[in-house]
Amino acid sequence: MMNKTSSRMYLIARWAILLLVLAAIYLPLVMIIVYSFSASQSVGGEYGEFTFRLYARLVENSDILVALRNTLVIGLSSAALATILGTTASIGIHYMRKKIKSAVDTASQITVVNAEIVTAMGFFLLIIFLRDTVMIPVNFGIVWLILTHTVITTPYVILTVTPRLQQLNPNLLEASMDLGAGPMRSLFTVMLPQLAGAMVSGFALAFTLSLDDFVVTNINGADVETISTFVYAGMRKKGIPVEMRALSTIIFIVVLTALIVYNVVKNKKAKEQAKKA
Repeated sequence: MMNKTSSRMYLIARWAILLLVLAAIYLPLVMIIVYSFSASQSVGGEYGEFTFRLYARLVENSDILVALRNTLVIGLSSAALATILGTTASIGIHYMRKKIKSAVDTASQITVVNAEIVTAMGFFLLIIFLRDTVMIPVNFGIVWLILTHTVITTPYVILTVTPRLQQLNPNLLEASMDLGAGPMRSLFTVMLPQLAGAMVSGFALAFTLSLDDFVVTNINGADVETISTFVYAGMRKKGIPVEMRALSTIIFIVVLTALIVYNVVKNKKAKEQAKKA
């Protein structure tokens, strides 16, 4: 009897903790979504009437649209570059000798474990050195932010692609080369198609990290306004525009939809492969 009671109490406690964690994570998002359909000046205050006014005002707010455009350009560009570089680096590291592989693999993850403020200051000092000492005409613009975001997100692509590489059958690549395909053709026709899922996940992770980054962007993007720096500037000055609630809702719905579609397609392909097997 005591064992059944203890087991039931443990189950209740486990579900209570889970619900508390989920509430802490999703309650702020739910409040933003709910109040994006209200003209109320504050989240949590008097709701007022249900309206799409904030979404209409969002389209007319040029400052937010410029910040959104810069954020998407930087995020998509850096994620694409990070996916290419990260996948290439993962393949190179995978086929290295054991001792060199361990050292290079550790070095590739420095920006992951390093404090972001240190990385941001490193980029800041580097551009000062290149501009004032080496006399290379670089500035704190979108191109520089794309490069910095690529550097800090590439290790995450490596972390995503490497486990998939370890699951591949090494005989497939060797068989392709034995049948006459060169190394590059074998890479594009045999290996990369099997890494496509991991590459998509790495791209999504890199894009999310770039979208969310503030420290590196704020220090190295003095001439560029992104969503994170726009919100920070609004907090310091006259407050965050209420239209940001509408933009946050749109971003959340788009990301959630993309995640659901990706998982549905992934599960469908897995079932098809299981049937063929």
